[in-house]
Amino acid sequence: MLAIKGIGKDTVAGFFSEVGDLRYYSHPRQIIKLAGLSLKENTSGKHKGQTKITKRGRKTLRALLFRVAMPLVAKNTAFKALHEYFTKRQNNPLKKMQSLIAICNKLIRILFTIGKNQCEFSEERMLRDIPHMAVLQKAA
Repeated sequence: MLAIKGIGKDTVAGFFSEVGDLRYYSHPRQIIKLAGLSLKENTSGKHKGQTKITKRGRKTLRALLFRVAMPLVAKNTAFKALHEYFTKRQNNPLKKMQSLIAICNKLIRILFTIGKNQCEFSEERMLRDIPHMAVLQKAA
Protein backbone atom coordinates (compact mmCIF):
# COMPACT_ATOMS: atom_id res chain seq x y z
CA MET A 1 0.00 0.00 0.00
CA LEU A 2 2.93 2.29 0.62
CA ALA A 3 3.98 1.76 -3.00
CA ILE A 4 1.25 4.17 -4.09
CA LYS A 5 2.86 7.59 -4.49
CA GLY A 6 1.07 9.98 -2.14
CA ILE A 7 0.05 7.45 0.52
CA GLY A 8 2.11 7.23 3.69
CA LYS A 9 2.21 5.22 6.89
CA ASP A 10 -0.23 7.54 8.66
CA THR A 11 -2.80 7.08 5.91
CA VAL A 12 -2.54 3.29 5.97
CA ALA A 13 -2.66 3.24 9.78
CA GLY A 14 -5.69 5.53 9.82
CA PHE A 15 -7.45 3.45 7.17
CA PHE A 16 -6.96 0.20 9.09
CA SER A 17 -7.83 1.78 12.44
CA GLU A 18 -11.20 2.84 11.02
CA VAL A 19 -11.90 -0.23 8.88
CA GLY A 20 -10.35 -2.99 10.96
CA ASP A 21 -9.54 -6.41 9.57
CA LEU A 22 -10.30 -6.76 5.86
CA ARG A 23 -11.22 -10.43 6.30
CA TYR A 24 -14.58 -9.30 7.68
CA TYR A 25 -15.49 -7.65 4.37
CA SER A 26 -16.44 -9.59 1.25
CA HIS A 27 -16.64 -6.61 -1.13
CA PRO A 28 -15.21 -3.07 -1.19
CA ARG A 29 -18.74 -1.66 -1.43
CA GLN A 30 -19.13 -2.55 2.24
CA ILE A 31 -16.23 -0.25 3.13
CA ILE A 32 -17.60 2.47 0.83
CA LYS A 33 -20.87 2.25 2.75
CA LEU A 34 -18.98 2.24 6.07
CA ALA A 35 -17.30 5.49 5.03
CA GLY A 36 -20.64 7.04 4.06
CA LEU A 37 -19.55 7.52 0.45
CA SER A 38 -22.36 5.51 -1.13
CA LEU A 39 -24.74 7.51 -3.31
CA LYS A 40 -28.41 8.21 -2.71
CA GLU A 41 -30.88 9.93 -4.98
CA ASN A 42 -33.40 12.34 -3.51
CA THR A 43 -36.58 11.64 -5.51
CA SER A 44 -40.25 11.94 -4.74
CA GLY A 45 -42.99 11.21 -7.23
CA LYS A 46 -42.10 12.83 -10.54
CA HIS A 47 -39.42 15.02 -8.94
CA LYS A 48 -35.89 13.78 -9.57
CA GLY A 49 -33.48 15.35 -7.09
CA GLN A 50 -29.72 15.43 -6.94
CA THR A 51 -27.62 12.39 -6.20
CA LYS A 52 -25.49 12.95 -3.10
CA ILE A 53 -23.34 10.89 -0.78
CA THR A 54 -25.20 9.49 2.21
CA LYS A 55 -22.73 10.65 4.92
CA ARG A 56 -24.14 7.82 7.06
CA GLY A 57 -20.88 6.37 8.14
CA ARG A 58 -17.61 7.10 9.82
CA LYS A 59 -16.80 10.73 9.20
CA THR A 60 -13.16 10.28 10.21
CA LEU A 61 -12.70 7.63 7.53
CA ARG A 62 -14.44 9.84 4.97
CA ALA A 63 -12.28 12.82 5.97
CA LEU A 64 -9.10 10.72 5.84
CA LEU A 65 -9.88 9.50 2.34
CA PHE A 66 -10.73 12.99 1.12
CA ARG A 67 -7.53 14.43 2.63
CA VAL A 68 -5.57 11.73 0.79
CA ALA A 69 -7.42 12.21 -2.51
CA MET A 70 -6.33 15.85 -2.85
CA PRO A 71 -2.54 15.21 -2.92
CA LEU A 72 -3.04 12.04 -4.97
CA VAL A 73 -4.68 14.06 -7.71
CA ALA A 74 -1.91 16.65 -7.52
CA LYS A 75 1.15 14.36 -7.33
CA ASN A 76 0.27 10.91 -8.66
CA THR A 77 0.12 10.71 -12.46
CA ALA A 78 -2.38 7.84 -12.55
CA PHE A 79 -4.85 9.53 -10.21
CA LYS A 80 -4.35 12.84 -12.02
CA ALA A 81 -5.27 11.15 -15.31
CA LEU A 82 -8.31 9.55 -13.66
CA HIS A 83 -9.42 12.94 -12.27
CA GLU A 84 -9.04 14.56 -15.69
CA TYR A 85 -11.03 11.74 -17.28
CA PHE A 86 -13.87 12.13 -14.76
CA THR A 87 -14.06 15.91 -15.20
CA LYS A 88 -13.58 16.11 -18.99
CA ARG A 89 -15.32 13.03 -20.38
CA GLN A 90 -18.00 13.54 -23.03
CA ASN A 91 -20.67 11.41 -21.38
CA ASN A 92 -21.65 12.63 -17.88
CA PRO A 93 -18.67 14.82 -16.89
CA LEU A 94 -18.36 15.25 -13.13
CA LYS A 95 -17.68 18.40 -11.18
CA LYS A 96 -14.32 18.52 -9.40
CA MET A 97 -15.71 17.64 -5.96
CA GLN A 98 -17.74 14.78 -7.42
CA SER A 99 -14.60 13.54 -9.12
CA LEU A 100 -12.73 13.59 -5.80
CA ILE A 101 -15.48 11.48 -4.20
CA ALA A 102 -15.22 9.02 -7.10
CA ILE A 103 -11.45 8.92 -6.54
CA CYS A 104 -12.04 8.23 -2.82
CA ASN A 105 -14.21 5.26 -3.83
CA LYS A 106 -11.53 4.10 -6.27
CA LEU A 107 -8.92 4.38 -3.52
CA ILE A 108 -11.05 2.23 -1.22
CA ARG A 109 -11.33 -0.43 -3.93
CA ILE A 110 -7.56 -0.32 -4.53
CA LEU A 111 -6.66 -0.51 -0.82
CA PHE A 112 -9.17 -3.33 -0.33
CA THR A 113 -7.72 -5.35 -3.22
CA ILE A 114 -4.11 -4.78 -2.15
CA GLY A 115 -4.89 -5.69 1.47
CA LYS A 116 -7.10 -8.67 0.71
CA ASN A 117 -5.09 -10.27 -2.12
CA GLN A 118 -1.61 -9.17 -0.98
CA CYS A 119 -0.75 -7.87 -4.46
CA GLU A 120 1.24 -4.89 -5.71
CA PHE A 121 -0.22 -1.61 -6.98
CA SER A 122 0.18 -1.06 -10.71
CA GLU A 123 -0.53 2.32 -12.29
CA GLU A 124 -0.80 0.72 -15.73
CA ARG A 125 -3.48 -1.67 -14.51
CA MET A 126 -5.42 1.18 -12.95
CA LEU A 127 -5.19 3.27 -16.11
CA ARG A 128 -6.72 0.40 -18.10
CA ASP A 129 -10.00 1.22 -16.33
CA ILE A 130 -10.11 4.54 -18.19
CA PRO A 131 -11.61 3.80 -21.63
CA HIS A 132 -9.52 6.19 -23.74
CA MET A 133 -6.31 5.29 -21.85
CA ALA A 134 -6.85 1.59 -22.60
CA VAL A 135 -7.06 2.41 -26.31
CA LEU A 136 -3.87 4.50 -26.12
CA GLN A 137 -1.96 1.72 -24.33
CA LYS A 138 -3.01 -0.88 -26.92
CA ALA A 139 -1.85 1.41 -29.73
CA ALA A 140 1.58 1.90 -28.15
